[in-house]
Amino acid sequence: MNIIFTCGGTAGHINPAIALAKMFRERMKDCNILFIGAKGGMEERLVPREGFELKTVTISNFQRKLTPKNILHNVVAVKNVFASAATARKYIREFDADVVVGMGGYASFPAMKQGAKMGIATLVHEANAVPGLTTKMVADHVDKIMVAFEESAKHYKNRDRVVVVGMPVRSEFVHGEKDAMKEKLGYAGKKLVVSSWGSLGARDMNRQMVEFLRLEAEEDPFCHVHATGAGAWGWMPQEVEDAGVELERHPQIELKEYIYNMPELMVAADLVISRAGASSLNEIAASGTPAIIVPSPNVTDNHQEKNARILEQRGGAVVIRESESSGRVLYETAKAILSDERRAAQMGQAARAAAVLDSAERIYDLILKTVEEKHEKTKA
Repeated sequence: MNIIFTCGGTAGHINPAIALAKMFRERMKDCNILFIGAKGGMEERLVPREGFELKTVTISNFQRKLTPKNILHNVVAVKNVFASAATARKYIREFDADVVVGMGGYASFPAMKQGAKMGIATLVHEANAVPGLTTKMVADHVDKIMVAFEESAKHYKNRDRVVVVGMPVRSEFVHGEKDAMKEKLGYAGKKLVVSSWGSLGARDMNRQMVEFLRLEAEEDPFCHVHATGAGAWGWMPQEVEDAGVELERHPQIELKEYIYNMPELMVAADLVISRAGASSLNEIAASGTPAIIVPSPNVTDNHQEKNARILEQRGGAVVIRESESSGRVLYETAKAILSDERRAAQMGQAARAAAVLDSAERIYDLILKTVEEKHEKTKA
């Protein structure tokens, strides 16, 4: 079987696709796998690291605010859509694809649209509680619409194509053992906090984290690994130093641009501080780690808060709106959770109970079924 996974933009789209690709590689030794993503996107770093071939198209997202600069950006984006369609079609034909699986992000649109037009089995996965623009654009053309939440089905007119599958995460999130991982990473007997505002970084939230780290350095109550994201890596370490935190004197605090071993760190962590991207929330849930969630207010239909509230209602997270957040609020909330072992344990158990642990298995089976149905329909 020849399988194309198409995704891009952020790690939240890319990592679930990698998890599925690994499952196919392990179970179907003779399958061929190709990734299609955006030129210049994070996929150019993440996908080759896992040993998969990646081909790219030149495409960009659309800006919703119609300023003169954004209008020009959108004109170029439209031109790129047409050019990327021809490129994606060429890749699909040369690869002789049996199926195209879109895992989100604007980079996935050309391959999904062309795969559907070419009569190839095509599936799209929508990670958020409400459908994003890319999913809306292909929903009427693909064979299956895979959603992470039961509540999402009402947003689609083709209900017969909608299948609830959850959100796939890498198996390490599910099967890792906390004490063993702490020992492996050097955190045995210590409390560990892991924080990140997404693979690109959120400037305002990283500025709050500077205050968080300043307060933390005064007391050293726990170990802490913070991923700044690409956008903040150039300035944040210096601002932390300017705030009076000499990182050399506080080895328990570690700043990274990106956390490549997130499954290991999250399993070892006693608390995660994060945005509310669907992929991040499902990784948190699958690892059974208590969380403080600050949803991004700068997303369509406020979907991050809707995602986060689901985990909060189940008892696995504390949700703080960005407008109500600060470095001190985050720090005091983190200390309160970590100082109450019973509360932290209950939050971790609730988070784990909210996860669809067999999501990758469900998607794997659905892909095989959809390909088989497509082949039978073609023969008929």
